[in-house]
Amino acid sequence: MKKNIDLTQGPILGPLMRFTLPIMAALVLQTLYGAVDLLVVGQFASPASVSAVATGSQVLYSLTVIITGLAMGVTILIGQQFGQRKEEEIGNTVGAGICLFAVLSLILTGIMLIMTPVFVRLLKAPPEAFDYTVQYVMICSAGILFIAAYNTLGSIFRGMGDARTPLIAVLIACIANIGLDLLFVAVFKMGAAGAALATILAQAFSVFLSLLIIRKRGLIFPFSRKQIRFNKTIILRIIKMGAPCALQDLLVSISFLAITAIVNQLGVIASAGVGVAEKLCGFIMLVPSSYTQSMSAYVAQNIGAGLKKRAKKGLYYGMLTSFCFGIIMSYFAFFHGETLSRVFAKDSAVILASAEYLKGYAIDTLLVSFLFCFIGYFNGCGSTTFVMVQGLVGAFGVRIPVSYLMSKAAEVSLFHIALATPCSTVVQIILCLSYFRWKNSKNLS
Repeated sequence: MKKNIDLTQGPILGPLMRFTLPIMAALVLQTLYGAVDLLVVGQFASPASVSAVATGSQVLYSLTVIITGLAMGVTILIGQQFGQRKEEEIGNTVGAGICLFAVLSLILTGIMLIMTPVFVRLLKAPPEAFDYTVQYVMICSAGILFIAAYNTLGSIFRGMGDARTPLIAVLIACIANIGLDLLFVAVFKMGAAGAALATILAQAFSVFLSLLIIRKRGLIFPFSRKQIRFNKTIILRIIKMGAPCALQDLLVSISFLAITAIVNQLGVIASAGVGVAEKLCGFIMLVPSSYTQSMSAYVAQNIGAGLKKRAKKGLYYGMLTSFCFGIIMSYFAFFHGETLSRVFAKDSAVILASAEYLKGYAIDTLLVSFLFCFIGYFNGCGSTTFVMVQGLVGAFGVRIPVSYLMSKAAEVSLFHIALATPCSTVVQIILCLSYFRWKNSKNLS
Protein backbone atom coordinates (compact mmCIF):
# COMPACT_ATOMS: atom_id res chain seq x y z
CA MET A 1 0.00 0.00 0.00
CA LYS A 2 2.97 2.34 0.48
CA LYS A 3 3.40 2.70 -3.26
CA ASN A 4 -0.28 3.59 -3.75
CA ILE A 5 -1.58 7.09 -3.08
CA ASP A 6 -5.09 7.52 -1.70
CA LEU A 7 -6.20 10.66 -3.54
CA THR A 8 -9.50 10.97 -1.70
CA GLN A 9 -8.17 12.19 1.66
CA GLY A 10 -6.00 14.96 3.08
CA PRO A 11 -4.42 17.86 1.14
CA ILE A 12 -4.94 17.97 -2.62
CA LEU A 13 -1.91 19.62 -4.20
CA GLY A 14 0.85 17.60 -2.50
CA PRO A 15 -0.54 14.10 -3.17
CA LEU A 16 -1.62 15.13 -6.67
CA MET A 17 1.90 16.29 -7.53
CA ARG A 18 3.49 13.20 -5.95
CA PHE A 19 1.23 11.14 -8.18
CA THR A 20 1.71 13.28 -11.29
CA LEU A 21 5.51 13.58 -11.21
CA PRO A 22 6.23 9.83 -11.62
CA ILE A 23 3.73 9.77 -14.50
CA MET A 24 5.53 12.76 -15.99
CA ALA A 25 8.89 11.01 -15.58
CA ALA A 26 7.47 7.86 -17.20
CA LEU A 27 6.21 9.90 -20.14
CA VAL A 28 9.62 11.56 -20.48
CA LEU A 29 11.21 8.12 -20.70
CA GLN A 30 8.46 6.80 -22.97
CA THR A 31 8.93 9.74 -25.32
CA LEU A 32 12.69 9.30 -25.14
CA TYR A 33 12.13 5.63 -25.87
CA GLY A 34 10.43 6.54 -29.15
CA ALA A 35 12.76 9.44 -29.90
CA VAL A 36 15.92 7.36 -29.53
CA ASP A 37 15.09 5.61 -32.81
CA LEU A 38 14.98 8.93 -34.63
CA LEU A 39 17.99 10.30 -32.77
CA VAL A 40 20.27 7.37 -33.60
CA VAL A 41 19.01 7.05 -37.17
CA GLY A 42 19.42 10.81 -37.63
CA GLN A 43 23.07 10.59 -36.62
CA PHE A 44 24.06 7.36 -38.36
CA ALA A 45 21.75 7.02 -41.40
CA SER A 46 20.40 8.96 -44.39
CA PRO A 47 17.54 11.54 -44.50
CA ALA A 48 15.45 8.83 -46.20
CA SER A 49 15.82 6.63 -43.10
CA VAL A 50 14.95 9.61 -40.88
CA SER A 51 11.80 10.19 -42.93
CA ALA A 52 10.97 6.47 -42.69
CA VAL A 53 11.23 6.40 -38.90
CA ALA A 54 9.31 9.69 -38.62
CA THR A 55 6.42 8.52 -40.82
CA GLY A 56 6.47 4.98 -39.44
CA SER A 57 6.30 6.28 -35.88
CA GLN A 58 3.12 8.17 -36.74
CA VAL A 59 1.51 4.95 -37.99
CA LEU A 60 2.52 3.04 -34.87
CA TYR A 61 1.34 5.86 -32.63
CA SER A 62 -2.12 5.47 -34.16
CA LEU A 63 -2.12 1.84 -33.05
CA THR A 64 -0.83 2.68 -29.60
CA VAL A 65 -3.57 5.23 -28.94
CA ILE A 66 -6.21 2.56 -29.56
CA ILE A 67 -4.65 0.49 -26.79
CA THR A 68 -4.05 3.42 -24.41
CA GLY A 69 -7.57 4.74 -25.03
CA LEU A 70 -9.16 1.44 -24.07
CA ALA A 71 -6.74 1.16 -21.15
CA MET A 72 -8.21 4.41 -19.84
CA GLY A 73 -11.41 2.42 -19.30
CA VAL A 74 -9.45 0.10 -16.99
CA THR A 75 -7.92 3.07 -15.14
CA ILE A 76 -11.32 4.71 -14.60
CA LEU A 77 -13.04 1.52 -13.48
CA ILE A 78 -10.26 0.50 -11.08
CA GLY A 79 -9.98 4.09 -9.79
CA GLN A 80 -13.68 4.15 -8.94
CA GLN A 81 -13.48 0.72 -7.31
CA PHE A 82 -10.45 1.86 -5.31
CA GLY A 83 -12.28 5.02 -4.21
CA GLN A 84 -15.27 2.90 -3.16
CA ARG A 85 -12.90 0.62 -1.18
CA LYS A 86 -13.95 -2.39 -3.27
CA GLU A 87 -10.48 -3.89 -3.67
CA GLU A 88 -11.93 -7.38 -4.04
CA GLU A 89 -13.54 -6.34 -7.36
CA ILE A 90 -10.28 -5.00 -8.80
CA GLY A 91 -8.93 -8.51 -9.44
CA ASN A 92 -11.92 -9.35 -11.66
CA THR A 93 -11.38 -6.13 -13.61
CA VAL A 94 -7.69 -6.93 -14.07
CA GLY A 95 -8.44 -10.46 -15.30
CA ALA A 96 -11.05 -9.27 -17.79
CA GLY A 97 -8.72 -6.50 -18.98
CA ILE A 98 -5.93 -9.00 -19.67
CA CYS A 99 -8.25 -11.07 -21.89
CA LEU A 100 -9.56 -8.01 -23.72
CA PHE A 101 -6.12 -6.61 -24.55
CA ALA A 102 -4.67 -9.99 -25.52
CA VAL A 103 -7.34 -10.43 -28.19
CA LEU A 104 -7.07 -6.80 -29.31
CA SER A 105 -3.29 -6.99 -29.74
CA LEU A 106 -3.55 -10.13 -31.89
CA ILE A 107 -6.16 -8.50 -34.13
CA LEU A 108 -4.09 -5.32 -34.56
CA THR A 109 -0.96 -7.34 -35.32
CA GLY A 110 -2.75 -9.24 -38.07
CA ILE A 111 -4.13 -6.05 -39.59
CA MET A 112 -0.73 -4.37 -39.67
CA LEU A 113 1.10 -7.32 -41.18
CA ILE A 114 -1.36 -7.27 -44.08
CA MET A 115 -2.11 -3.56 -44.49
CA THR A 116 1.18 -1.78 -43.76
CA PRO A 117 2.11 -1.06 -47.43
CA VAL A 118 -1.36 0.39 -48.00
CA PHE A 119 -1.13 2.66 -44.96
CA VAL A 120 2.33 3.90 -45.92
CA ARG A 121 1.14 4.63 -49.45
CA LEU A 122 -1.84 6.59 -48.08
CA LEU A 123 0.59 8.71 -46.09
CA LYS A 124 2.38 9.57 -49.34
CA ALA A 125 5.79 8.66 -47.96
CA PRO A 126 8.55 10.05 -50.20
CA PRO A 127 9.55 7.43 -52.87
CA GLU A 128 13.12 7.17 -51.57
CA ALA A 129 11.82 6.41 -48.06
CA PHE A 130 8.89 4.11 -48.94
CA ASP A 131 10.59 0.72 -48.55
CA TYR A 132 12.36 1.79 -45.36
CA THR A 133 9.05 2.97 -43.89
CA VAL A 134 7.31 -0.33 -44.67
CA GLN A 135 10.17 -2.27 -43.07
CA TYR A 136 10.09 -0.14 -39.93
CA VAL A 137 6.33 -0.46 -39.44
CA MET A 138 6.21 -4.20 -40.21
CA ILE A 139 8.93 -5.04 -37.71
CA CYS A 140 7.49 -2.80 -34.98
CA SER A 141 4.03 -4.31 -35.50
CA ALA A 142 5.39 -7.61 -34.24
CA GLY A 143 5.68 -5.93 -30.82
CA ILE A 144 2.05 -4.83 -30.47
CA LEU A 145 1.44 -7.59 -27.91
CA PHE A 146 4.13 -6.06 -25.68
CA ILE A 147 2.71 -2.54 -26.14
CA ALA A 148 -0.66 -3.87 -24.98
CA ALA A 149 0.91 -5.64 -21.98
CA TYR A 150 2.77 -2.51 -20.87
CA ASN A 151 -0.31 -0.28 -21.13
CA THR A 152 -2.52 -2.81 -19.37
CA LEU A 153 -0.09 -2.94 -16.45
CA GLY A 154 0.18 0.85 -16.36
CA SER A 155 -3.59 1.39 -16.38
CA ILE A 156 -4.06 -1.01 -13.47
CA PHE A 157 -1.51 0.64 -11.19
CA ARG A 158 -2.42 4.24 -12.07
CA GLY A 159 -6.03 3.46 -11.18
CA MET A 160 -4.83 2.52 -7.67
CA GLY A 161 -2.64 5.61 -7.34
CA ASP A 162 0.62 3.76 -8.05
CA ALA A 163 2.63 5.67 -10.66
CA ARG A 164 6.02 4.20 -9.68
CA THR A 165 5.64 0.71 -11.11
CA PRO A 166 4.81 1.99 -14.66
CA LEU A 167 7.82 4.32 -14.31
CA ILE A 168 10.10 1.35 -13.60
CA ALA A 169 8.68 -0.52 -16.61
CA VAL A 170 9.32 2.28 -19.08
CA LEU A 171 12.76 2.99 -17.57
CA ILE A 172 13.76 -0.60 -18.29
CA ALA A 173 12.45 -0.32 -21.85
CA CYS A 174 14.22 2.97 -22.46
CA ILE A 175 17.63 1.75 -21.30
CA ALA A 176 17.32 -1.43 -23.36
CA ASN A 177 16.20 0.48 -26.45
CA ILE A 178 19.14 2.91 -26.31
CA GLY A 179 21.66 0.09 -26.12
CA LEU A 180 20.02 -1.96 -28.87
CA ASP A 181 19.58 1.07 -31.15
CA LEU A 182 23.29 1.84 -30.94
CA LEU A 183 24.11 -1.80 -31.60
CA PHE A 184 21.82 -2.32 -34.61
CA VAL A 185 22.00 1.14 -36.22
CA ALA A 186 25.42 2.55 -35.32
CA VAL A 187 27.40 -0.72 -35.30
CA PHE A 188 25.52 -3.06 -37.66
CA LYS A 189 24.33 -0.23 -39.96
CA MET A 190 20.80 -1.66 -40.22
CA GLY A 191 19.14 1.75 -40.53
CA ALA A 192 15.37 2.03 -39.92
CA ALA A 193 14.98 -1.77 -39.72
CA GLY A 194 17.56 -1.91 -36.92
CA ALA A 195 15.73 0.78 -34.97
CA ALA A 196 12.48 -1.18 -35.30
CA LEU A 197 14.10 -4.42 -34.13
CA ALA A 198 15.57 -2.62 -31.12
CA THR A 199 12.12 -1.28 -30.25
CA ILE A 200 10.31 -4.62 -30.08
CA LEU A 201 13.13 -6.38 -28.21
CA ALA A 202 13.22 -3.58 -25.63
CA GLN A 203 9.45 -3.78 -25.19
CA ALA A 204 9.58 -7.53 -24.62
CA PHE A 205 12.41 -7.14 -22.10
CA SER A 206 10.47 -4.42 -20.25
CA VAL A 207 7.30 -6.48 -19.90
CA PHE A 208 9.22 -9.57 -18.76
CA LEU A 209 11.13 -7.73 -16.04
CA SER A 210 8.04 -5.76 -14.98
CA LEU A 211 6.17 -9.00 -14.35
CA LEU A 212 9.08 -10.26 -12.28
CA ILE A 213 8.98 -7.06 -10.20
CA ILE A 214 5.23 -7.39 -9.66
CA ARG A 215 5.61 -11.04 -8.67
CA LYS A 216 8.26 -10.13 -6.10
CA ARG A 217 6.29 -7.20 -4.64
CA GLY A 218 2.89 -8.84 -4.72
CA LEU A 219 -0.46 -7.12 -5.24
CA ILE A 220 -2.63 -5.16 -2.83
CA PHE A 221 -5.82 -6.82 -4.08
CA PRO A 222 -6.88 -10.49 -4.24
CA PHE A 223 -5.99 -11.99 -7.61
CA SER A 224 -5.69 -15.49 -9.06
CA ARG A 225 -5.40 -17.08 -12.50
CA LYS A 226 -9.07 -18.09 -12.31
CA GLN A 227 -9.97 -14.40 -12.63
CA ILE A 228 -8.31 -14.18 -16.05
CA ARG A 229 -11.45 -14.86 -18.06
CA PHE A 230 -13.85 -13.17 -20.46
CA ASN A 231 -16.17 -11.58 -17.93
CA LYS A 232 -18.74 -10.09 -20.31
CA THR A 233 -20.13 -7.57 -17.83
CA ILE A 234 -16.74 -6.13 -16.88
CA ILE A 235 -15.42 -6.12 -20.45
CA LEU A 236 -18.49 -4.21 -21.61
CA ARG A 237 -17.94 -1.65 -18.81
CA ILE A 238 -14.28 -1.24 -19.84
CA ILE A 239 -15.29 -0.81 -23.48
CA LYS A 240 -18.07 1.62 -22.58
CA MET A 241 -15.61 3.87 -20.75
CA GLY A 242 -12.55 3.27 -22.88
CA ALA A 243 -13.92 2.97 -26.43
CA PRO A 244 -14.80 6.69 -26.76
CA CYS A 245 -11.27 7.57 -25.56
CA ALA A 246 -9.75 5.07 -27.98
CA LEU A 247 -11.86 6.30 -30.91
CA GLN A 248 -11.14 9.93 -30.10
CA ASP A 249 -7.40 9.31 -29.75
CA LEU A 250 -7.35 7.23 -32.94
CA LEU A 251 -9.18 9.81 -35.04
CA VAL A 252 -7.10 12.65 -33.60
CA SER A 253 -4.02 10.63 -34.48
CA ILE A 254 -5.42 10.12 -37.98
CA SER A 255 -5.77 13.89 -38.25
CA PHE A 256 -2.05 14.21 -37.52
CA LEU A 257 -1.37 11.47 -40.07
CA ALA A 258 -3.34 13.58 -42.56
CA ILE A 259 -1.05 16.50 -41.74
CA THR A 260 1.93 14.19 -42.23
CA ALA A 261 0.56 13.22 -45.66
CA ILE A 262 0.10 16.91 -46.54
CA VAL A 263 3.66 17.73 -45.48
CA ASN A 264 5.13 14.65 -47.20
CA GLN A 265 4.01 16.11 -50.53
CA LEU A 266 6.33 19.05 -49.89
CA GLY A 267 9.40 16.80 -50.16
CA VAL A 268 11.73 14.68 -48.05
CA ILE A 269 13.26 17.66 -46.21
CA ALA A 270 9.87 18.93 -45.05
CA SER A 271 8.87 15.35 -44.17
CA ALA A 272 12.01 14.75 -42.12
CA GLY A 273 11.79 18.23 -40.52
CA VAL A 274 8.22 17.73 -39.34
CA GLY A 275 9.16 14.22 -38.16
CA VAL A 276 11.92 15.68 -36.01
CA ALA A 277 9.58 18.39 -34.72
CA GLU A 278 6.91 15.82 -33.83
CA LYS A 279 9.45 13.89 -31.76
CA LEU A 280 10.37 17.08 -29.94
CA CYS A 281 6.69 17.86 -29.46
CA GLY A 282 6.39 14.56 -27.67
CA PHE A 283 8.71 15.98 -25.01
CA ILE A 284 7.10 19.42 -25.08
CA MET A 285 3.63 17.96 -24.56
CA LEU A 286 4.62 15.48 -21.87
CA VAL A 287 3.65 17.76 -18.98
CA PRO A 288 0.01 18.29 -20.02
CA SER A 289 -0.17 14.63 -21.10
CA SER A 290 0.90 13.51 -17.63
CA TYR A 291 -1.87 15.64 -16.15
CA THR A 292 -4.41 13.90 -18.37
CA GLN A 293 -3.48 10.55 -16.86
CA SER A 294 -3.09 11.70 -13.27
CA MET A 295 -6.28 13.78 -13.39
CA SER A 296 -8.24 10.82 -14.76
CA ALA A 297 -7.17 8.60 -11.86
CA TYR A 298 -7.54 11.38 -9.28
CA VAL A 299 -11.06 12.29 -10.37
CA ALA A 300 -12.09 8.63 -10.74
CA GLN A 301 -11.09 7.90 -7.13
CA ASN A 302 -12.90 10.97 -5.82
CA ILE A 303 -16.01 10.40 -7.91
CA GLY A 304 -16.03 6.81 -6.67
CA ALA A 305 -15.85 8.15 -3.10
CA GLY A 306 -18.63 10.69 -3.81
CA LEU A 307 -16.31 13.72 -3.42
CA LYS A 308 -17.30 15.86 -6.42
CA LYS A 309 -16.13 19.19 -4.95
CA ARG A 310 -12.72 17.73 -4.18
CA ALA A 311 -12.51 16.49 -7.77
CA LYS A 312 -13.15 20.03 -9.07
CA LYS A 313 -10.51 21.52 -6.78
CA GLY A 314 -8.02 19.02 -8.13
CA LEU A 315 -8.87 20.21 -11.66
CA TYR A 316 -8.06 23.82 -10.75
CA TYR A 317 -4.76 22.85 -9.09
CA GLY A 318 -3.87 20.77 -12.14
CA MET A 319 -4.49 23.62 -14.56
CA LEU A 320 -2.44 26.08 -12.53
CA THR A 321 0.62 23.86 -12.11
CA SER A 322 0.45 22.54 -15.69
CA PHE A 323 0.37 26.09 -17.08
CA CYS A 324 3.49 27.00 -15.09
CA PHE A 325 5.34 24.09 -16.72
CA GLY A 326 3.83 25.04 -20.08
CA ILE A 327 5.37 28.51 -20.03
CA ILE A 328 8.86 27.00 -19.76
CA MET A 329 8.29 24.43 -22.52
CA SER A 330 6.75 27.05 -24.82
CA TYR A 331 9.74 29.37 -24.42
CA PHE A 332 12.26 26.74 -25.49
CA ALA A 333 10.10 25.54 -28.41
CA PHE A 334 9.59 29.03 -29.84
CA PHE A 335 12.99 30.64 -29.28
CA HIS A 336 15.37 27.64 -29.32
CA GLY A 337 13.82 25.34 -31.90
CA GLU A 338 17.00 25.01 -33.95
CA THR A 339 19.06 24.02 -30.91
CA LEU A 340 16.51 21.38 -29.94
CA SER A 341 16.25 20.05 -33.49
CA ARG A 342 20.00 19.48 -33.72
CA VAL A 343 19.61 16.73 -31.16
CA PHE A 344 17.75 14.61 -33.72
CA ALA A 345 19.16 15.78 -37.04
CA LYS A 346 22.46 16.87 -38.56
CA ASP A 347 21.16 18.12 -41.93
CA SER A 348 20.86 21.95 -41.75
CA ALA A 349 17.80 22.08 -44.01
CA VAL A 350 15.97 19.52 -41.86
CA ILE A 351 16.88 21.48 -38.70
CA LEU A 352 15.48 24.74 -40.11
CA ALA A 353 12.27 23.02 -41.23
CA SER A 354 11.82 21.47 -37.80
CA ALA A 355 12.40 24.77 -35.98
CA GLU A 356 9.85 26.53 -38.16
CA TYR A 357 7.19 23.91 -37.41
CA LEU A 358 7.97 23.99 -33.67
CA LYS A 359 6.96 27.65 -33.36
CA GLY A 360 3.34 26.75 -33.98
CA TYR A 361 3.47 24.06 -31.33
CA ALA A 362 4.98 26.51 -28.86
CA ILE A 363 1.68 28.39 -28.86
CA ASP A 364 -0.28 25.19 -28.38
CA THR A 365 1.84 24.23 -25.37
CA LEU A 366 0.25 27.02 -23.34
CA LEU A 367 -3.29 26.14 -24.40
CA VAL A 368 -3.17 22.38 -23.80
CA SER A 369 -2.29 23.02 -20.15
CA PHE A 370 -6.01 23.72 -19.74
CA LEU A 371 -7.40 21.34 -22.36
CA PHE A 372 -5.63 18.20 -21.17
CA CYS A 373 -6.68 18.80 -17.55
CA PHE A 374 -10.27 19.16 -18.72
CA ILE A 375 -9.96 15.89 -20.66
CA GLY A 376 -8.55 14.09 -17.62
CA TYR A 377 -11.36 15.47 -15.46
CA PHE A 378 -14.09 14.35 -17.84
CA ASN A 379 -12.47 10.94 -18.27
CA GLY A 380 -12.44 10.48 -14.50
CA CYS A 381 -16.11 11.45 -14.34
CA GLY A 382 -16.89 8.83 -16.97
CA SER A 383 -17.90 11.46 -19.55
CA THR A 384 -15.72 9.84 -22.20
CA THR A 385 -18.30 10.29 -24.96
CA PHE A 386 -18.02 14.07 -24.66
CA VAL A 387 -14.21 13.76 -24.69
CA MET A 388 -14.54 11.89 -27.97
CA VAL A 389 -16.90 14.46 -29.49
CA GLN A 390 -14.78 17.50 -28.63
CA GLY A 391 -11.68 15.72 -29.95
CA LEU A 392 -13.35 14.91 -33.25
CA VAL A 393 -14.60 18.47 -33.68
CA GLY A 394 -11.09 19.81 -33.11
CA ALA A 395 -9.41 17.27 -35.38
CA PHE A 396 -11.73 17.13 -38.35
CA GLY A 397 -13.51 20.46 -37.99
CA VAL A 398 -10.41 22.58 -37.48
CA ARG A 399 -6.99 20.89 -37.56
CA ILE A 400 -7.15 19.12 -40.93
CA PRO A 401 -9.00 21.88 -42.85
CA VAL A 402 -6.70 24.63 -41.54
CA SER A 403 -3.50 22.66 -42.26
CA TYR A 404 -4.73 21.82 -45.77
CA LEU A 405 -5.60 25.43 -46.54
CA MET A 406 -2.23 26.58 -45.23
CA SER A 407 -0.44 24.04 -47.44
CA LYS A 408 -2.16 25.50 -50.51
CA ALA A 409 -1.07 29.07 -49.79
CA ALA A 410 1.07 30.84 -52.37
CA GLU A 411 4.05 30.77 -50.01
CA VAL A 412 3.86 27.53 -48.04
CA SER A 413 5.15 27.82 -44.47
CA LEU A 414 5.51 24.96 -42.00
CA PHE A 415 4.82 27.48 -39.23
CA HIS A 416 1.44 28.31 -40.72
CA ILE A 417 0.63 24.61 -41.16
CA ALA A 418 1.54 24.06 -37.49
CA LEU A 419 -0.88 26.82 -36.43
CA ALA A 420 -3.72 24.42 -37.23
CA THR A 421 -3.04 22.68 -33.92
CA PRO A 422 -3.47 25.67 -31.55
CA CYS A 423 -6.52 26.75 -33.57
CA SER A 424 -8.05 23.36 -32.87
CA THR A 425 -7.15 23.55 -29.16
CA VAL A 426 -8.92 26.90 -28.75
CA VAL A 427 -12.14 25.44 -30.13
CA GLN A 428 -11.83 22.38 -27.88
CA ILE A 429 -11.27 24.50 -24.76
CA ILE A 430 -14.44 26.47 -25.53
CA LEU A 431 -16.38 23.20 -25.86
CA CYS A 432 -14.93 21.83 -22.60
CA LEU A 433 -15.66 24.99 -20.66
CA SER A 434 -19.25 25.03 -21.92
CA TYR A 435 -19.75 21.39 -21.00
CA PHE A 436 -18.16 21.89 -17.58
CA ARG A 437 -20.54 24.76 -16.80
CA TRP A 438 -23.49 22.75 -18.06
CA LYS A 439 -22.60 19.82 -15.80
CA ASN A 440 -22.28 22.13 -12.80
CA SER A 441 -25.62 23.79 -13.43
CA LYS A 442 -27.21 20.37 -13.87
CA ASN A 443 -25.82 19.15 -10.53
CA LEU A 444 -27.04 22.28 -8.76
CA SER A 445 -30.57 22.07 -10.16
